[in-house]
Amino acid sequence: MDLFNLLMQGFATAATPINLMWCFIGCAIGTAIGVLPGIGPATAVAMLLPITAQVEPTASLIFFSGIYYGAMYGGSTTSILLNTPGEAGSMVTAMEGNKMAKSGRAGAALATSAIGSFVAGTIATVLVTIAAPFIADKAVALGPPEYFCLMLLAFVTVSAVLGKSTLRGMLALFIGLALGSIGMDQISGQARFTGGVLELMDGLEIVLVAVGLFAVSEALHVVIFEGRVIDTQNPISKVHMTKSDWKRSWPAWIRGTFIGFPFGTIPAGGSEIPTFLSYATERKIAKDNTEFGTTGAIEGVAGPEAANNSAITATLIPLLTLGIPTSNTAAVMLGAFQNYGLQPGPQFFTSSSALVWALIASLYIGNVMLLVLNLPLIGIWVKLLKVPKNYLYAGILIFATVGVYGMRQSAFDLVLLYAISILGLIMRRFDIPAAPVIIGLILGPLAEAQLRNAISIGEGHWTVFLQRPASVAILSVVVLVLILPRILKSRQKKIAQG
Repeated sequence: MDLFNLLMQGFATAATPINLMWCFIGCAIGTAIGVLPGIGPATAVAMLLPITAQVEPTASLIFFSGIYYGAMYGGSTTSILLNTPGEAGSMVTAMEGNKMAKSGRAGAALATSAIGSFVAGTIATVLVTIAAPFIADKAVALGPPEYFCLMLLAFVTVSAVLGKSTLRGMLALFIGLALGSIGMDQISGQARFTGGVLELMDGLEIVLVAVGLFAVSEALHVVIFEGRVIDTQNPISKVHMTKSDWKRSWPAWIRGTFIGFPFGTIPAGGSEIPTFLSYATERKIAKDNTEFGTTGAIEGVAGPEAANNSAITATLIPLLTLGIPTSNTAAVMLGAFQNYGLQPGPQFFTSSSALVWALIASLYIGNVMLLVLNLPLIGIWVKLLKVPKNYLYAGILIFATVGVYGMRQSAFDLVLLYAISILGLIMRRFDIPAAPVIIGLILGPLAEAQLRNAISIGEGHWTVFLQRPASVAILSVVVLVLILPRILKSRQKKIAQG
């Protein structure tokens, strides 16, 4: 069946009243989460993961995608009005957007941000529609050695790139791998690291760990370590763009889209690098760059915001086709897939075709919903900034606790939830990233199974990984990821000293 027919089938599923409702709710919640400083999409998705026990898979995953998209749209509001980026990808938006707001042009900044997000999200979704099936088709030919090497690549890239320190990233990964080894061995059936606790025989619940590491630890961190912060808000002017604003914005949207997309498709691409790259590009090619860093240049908002949304959309390619998450939120969403017994990867487009195409179709629908939600209703979203943080985080704690307890009605799960939350709190204090823990927990058991299968194929010889061209190529990339940044850093030091 050709691509167009598959996409039309996806629209038929995504456009049912129940799925449209979940898409709208997800987009609305995501926008609200993006507007509220300090609560990112990973926290929101983790907090709401317990609904996977009650809601049908397609509706649930459309809902989570709406949150993911919505938070990216909403994050620009706090960046522009409060100079408080909710996500790392919104940092660059704050640089010029907040200066525009202080100059009385908050409306134009908000408008170019919302429309740019829509343009970039739509173009990137078209590219996902075309590229994802092609990559999945090529990846089907991979065997256990290649799968293990791909997972090793995911471990190394995410651990090395997420966070400021490779060592801390690797430490987080090993914590995740250790947690993933708890439970019954997949082959021998022997209990491992359970301490005789029956609740641990099936391993740790991904939902429980994600909620503890992201939602509860975030709330505890704010309560314990962050004092009362008084935010100053810039006034909102009318949300519209002049003819000159349109003329300056649309080339930046296009450039930002194509700068951001490639970074989302590669493991550990992230949205920070393309947003800074887009900003640097706009500043360099601007005919008059006197507004940059002073009164605020609209291109400095339009380009980075488009790059951010394009990169975020493109993360679905490695997530759906290879089962490799490249961001915190993608890692938590992978947990949502697995909670339904679904494993994204090369076979996913065949084994769960209806779900995948409904999810892709929902991205087109969600983009339109978010444009409608963001432009006319910006005044409503800004009112959310007045919600007292003590009520907000108390609500997160209550919601997370009730949601985790509702999964199995187990008091042990609550003890485990808060033990993992304390671990997450300690990790936050020492700047240890949480995403590698989730990735190690989810992909660790799968990597172990693929490693055993690969060794069986090689009749007990480790050289099986060096006998297949694809696995050798992937291992070469792993080595480059580990070594190349250090070589470049060393060269930059020598240049600076010389």
